[in-house]
Amino acid sequence: MSTKGAISDFIEKYYLHFNAAALVDAAKGYEDQLNKGAKMLVSLAGAMSTAEIGKIFAEMIRQDKVQIISCTGANLEEDIMNLVAHSHYKRVPHYRDLTAQDEWDLLEKGLNRVTDTCIPEEEAFRRLQKHIFKIWQEAEAKGERYLPHEYMYKMLLSGVLEEYYEIDLKDSWMYAAAEKNLPIICPGWEDSTMGNIFASYVLKGELKASTMKSGIEYMTFLADWYTDNSENGIGFFQIGGGIAGDFPICVVPMLYQDMERPETPFWSYFCQISDSTTSYGSYSGAVPNEKITWGKLDIDTPKFIIESDATIVAPLIFAYLLDM
Repeated sequence: MSTKGAISDFIEKYYLHFNAAALVDAAKGYEDQLNKGAKMLVSLAGAMSTAEIGKIFAEMIRQDKVQIISCTGANLEEDIMNLVAHSHYKRVPHYRDLTAQDEWDLLEKGLNRVTDTCIPEEEAFRRLQKHIFKIWQEAEAKGERYLPHEYMYKMLLSGVLEEYYEIDLKDSWMYAAAEKNLPIICPGWEDSTMGNIFASYVLKGELKASTMKSGIEYMTFLADWYTDNSENGIGFFQIGGGIAGDFPICVVPMLYQDMERPETPFWSYFCQISDSTTSYGSYSGAVPNEKITWGKLDIDTPKFIIESDATIVAPLIFAYLLDM
C-alpha cells in the first residue's frame, strides 16, 4: 500500500517523461534531502504570493519542509495584502485582450494588475502602509534597526491587522513563517511597494534610511546562517529566477572564495522551476551545470530543472512532499 496521498499517487503513475518526469525526480530528490537531515532553502520569484501559493506553502512551513526562504519584496508584502484585502481583488481572465485605455481605466480605479489579477490600492497597499509606518517610527524612536521581513513579522504578530482578515489565516505563508520566526532573505526589497513607501518617508525626512537594515546585512546574515546549518547539507529549491534566486545562491562562492573558507560545502541539492529558455547571459535561463563554474554546485550535486509554469508545478511538488 502506498503511504502517499491521491495527488502524489497520481503524479507517480502518470508523470513519467520529459518535464513531468523531472517534476517527480525533483520532488523525490527534495524528500531525500530532508530524510538525510539536510535543510532546504526555497526561493520565491515573480508574484507567487498573488498566485496564492500560501494555500499550500504555509503548510510546508508548518511541517518543517522548508528552513529558510529567499523572496522578493513583492512576495513578502503581497501575501499579507491577500490576507487583508482578498475580497477587493479583481480577476481579469481576458487580460490578453486589454487595450491601453482598459489598462488606464484600471489605474484610475486603483487596481494594479499582475497578469490576470488586480491588487486594490486602498485596501491592500494603503492599509498596510498605515500600520507598518507606525512600526518603523517606533523602531527609529528607540534607536532600533531591523530587516524588512522582521518589520513585517512584528506587524503580523502584533494583531493590528486582525480586523481586516479576509482569508483563513492558515493560508498565509507569511503568518506561518512569522509564527516560527523563520529566517527570510529579501534581496532588493527597495523595489517593492513597501520599499518605495519607506524611501518616500526618507525623502520627506520622516524616517532615516538606517532604520531599515540593508541587503549587505541580509548577505552577512545568510553567510552566518549557512555556516551554522550546513553540517548535513542545505538544498536550494528555486521557484522562478531573478534576484530571489541569484542573491542567496552566491553565498557559497562568497564564503569559499572571498572569505577563503575552502571547507564551505556546496549546495547539496538544486532544483529550478522556470519557463525561461536557455539564452544569452540570462541567470534564469542558465542550466544548473553552469553553476558549477561559479562554485555554487558540486559535480555530483543532484540537479533538476523543470521548464514549466511555477504556478502549476510548485503546488504539485509541495503536495507530493506533504503526502497529499
